[in-house]
Amino acid sequence: MTIRPVNQTLNNLALAIVGISLTASSVVISSPVRALTLITDRSTLRANDRLDFSSLGKVFNPLAPSTTPDSFLPNTFSATSDNGLELNLNIPPSNDPASTPPFIFQTTSLPVGIPTNFADGDFLLFTGADLSFFPSPGNPGPLTIDLATPVTGAGTQIAVDDTPSFTAFLSAFDDGGNLLGSFSLPGTSSGALDNSALFLGVTSEEANIARLVYSSDASNRAIGINTVSISTRTIPEPSVLFGLLLIATSGISWFSSSRQDSNLKR
Repeated sequence: MTIRPVNQTLNNLALAIVGISLTASSVVISSPVRALTLITDRSTLRANDRLDFSSLGKVFNPLAPSTTPDSFLPNTFSATSDNGLELNLNIPPSNDPASTPPFIFQTTSLPVGIPTNFADGDFLLFTGADLSFFPSPGNPGPLTIDLATPVTGAGTQIAVDDTPSFTAFLSAFDDGGNLLGSFSLPGTSSGALDNSALFLGVTSEEANIARLVYSSDASNRAIGINTVSISTRTIPEPSVLFGLLLIATSGISWFSSSRQDSNLKR
């Protein structure tokens, strides 16, 4: 009969788990980087930061333009998120000399604001349009958002002025200018104030999202976006979770086999 000391059994178990851990770690290191995930629901982004455009302190009222003449924005400007992240936004100048510069307005019922299909009370960044016509010729963008520090997720809702149905495009890049992925989805615009504007965002398993570019298939219509939601949360890769599970199950299996072997030798 052979009886193994308890300390020896535990030490062997620990050594086995360490060996399995090293194997799992090598699997994690060599695992490929997964592609971006398209997000169409703001809550799915798991945001922990945001940029609300009302924070810029400039709100233009298209219904009373003479009262807010200094509220237009330059085509390139910077803003700061709630948690202090710097965002740089760029909208190419319009080819139409009658088009306004970009501006922020609040969407709500007339005559207080302009109704859209964003949520009632939202503040929208609008790329600019010739407000003397209806439907209004507008600046189609694209609208580019650069994040000073790359993040794991970001997105916003988008609509196109005076265009009931459209296709929206989103491209995401890393801080080296490399394309991470491009997406397109159909969207709608209306004055329903029902928060039905298309949400278009992306997430990644690593903090590599540094630029978002929004546009649409409407070549002469302005686009509008609302609050930019941002996530800096790190999502564990499936290989990491698998490695931990492998360690636990293999360790338990080894210990059980060791116990059975010990009992047989008694």
